[in-house]
Amino acid sequence: MFLLYEYDIFWAFLIISSVIPILAFLISGVLAPISKGPEKLSIMNSIIEFPFLDRTIQNSVISTTSSDLSNWSRLSSLWPLLYGTSCCFIEFASLIGSRFDFDRYGLVPRSSPRQADLILTAGTVTMKMAPSLVRLYEQMPEPKYVIAMGACTITGGMFSTDSYSTVRGVDKLIPVDVYLPGCPPKPEAVIDAITKLRKKISREIYEDRIRSQQANRCFTTIWYRSTGRSMHKSICPKEES
Repeated sequence: MFLLYEYDIFWAFLIISSVIPILAFLISGVLAPISKGPEKLSIMNSIIEFPFLDRTIQNSVISTTSSDLSNWSRLSSLWPLLYGTSCCFIEFASLIGSRFDFDRYGLVPRSSPRQADLILTAGTVTMKMAPSLVRLYEQMPEPKYVIAMGACTITGGMFSTDSYSTVRGVDKLIPVDVYLPGCPPKPEAVIDAITKLRKKISREIYEDRIRSQQANRCFTTIWYRSTGRSMHKSICPKEES
């Protein structure tokens, strides 16, 4: 008896859920405004010629390509890995507050490189930190992007002239997409760099980017361990064909 009662509830719910859409369709047809004159004739002709074409198709269909759709999804949900070694990183930390609110760009900071597609380097990169930075970059899934923030990251800054332990530019280690100069750059400049990166992502083709990254790859952890060369001379190994 208890099972029969449960089945009665199921059938009642099924009947109600089937009847309500039909009633809504009939009521909308009765209450819909009736067009008169040439407009009604043009609508009837379009329905006769194209029976499966809705007259509101121009406002309800968006034509795009798979590449554009993929670019739109990636630029709207960038997950940055924050790699800060010096004072420039404090300027980026101010973006988290409500004054600048970097969440509106879909940025979600991650603590693991395997969950990030954007690495933002800020501060001086030393010889000891270089292998760690490259390893973090290699652990990020493709496609991945790099923003170099501050003079110390881009050129070595004040340490680029007579320092024996500073890498003179992070682009000698990993390919950089956006250079953000300044000592330190303001939070508004960081937002502008993120906007430029989003525009770049919207116009790129995935296959071309992967090909460019492989061609411009000038440093890896394997090469660093096997040769132990200094990066002051900007030596980039060429892959053997």
